[in-house]
Amino acid sequence: MKKLLITGIIVLIASVSMNAQDISKNALGLRLGDSGGFGAEISYQGRLSSTNRLELDLGWRNGKNYDGFKLAGLYQWVWNIDSGFNWYAGLGGGVGSYSFNDNSDSNNGNDYNDTFVFAAGDIGIEYNFDIPLLISLDFRPELGFGNKLYDNNDLGLDIALGLRYQF
Repeated sequence: MKKLLITGIIVLIASVSMNAQDISKNALGLRLGDSGGFGAEISYQGRLSSTNRLELDLGWRNGKNYDGFKLAGLYQWVWNIDSGFNWYAGLGGGVGSYSFNDNSDSNNGNDYNDTFVFAAGDIGIEYNFDIPLLISLDFRPELGFGNKLYDNNDLGLDIALGLRYQF
């Protein structure tokens, strides 16, 4: 009976330590999606524990008539599906700012700028390759406050592909 109990404890400890290895200490890369009109984001993930991490994303846009930035932070829980495959869910929020300048000759009041905050959820799936590459697909609904960015309903639905280097 003692041998069975000791074997069970060793298997439990080994499985916990194997799950801890599935989340890299750091990952840096791109999150390619709609992101409320901000397109690609620079994305950083930092491990907080064997099953939790923090994700920070910075997106910016710059064009002839507009420019802006958006910073998002999410706390994520990560669960192992199978070796290399994980799924995750998270909560967070962020802040951003943008401006639009109508440079036409008939400038009829179409210039505006705004700063906004938003709350966000996140759910996704990822694959951790044997090489230091992490690829993910996630869905991030965002509820924005104080902006015209999310049309008129203040809700943004963002689907993105993430490619990150792990170190």
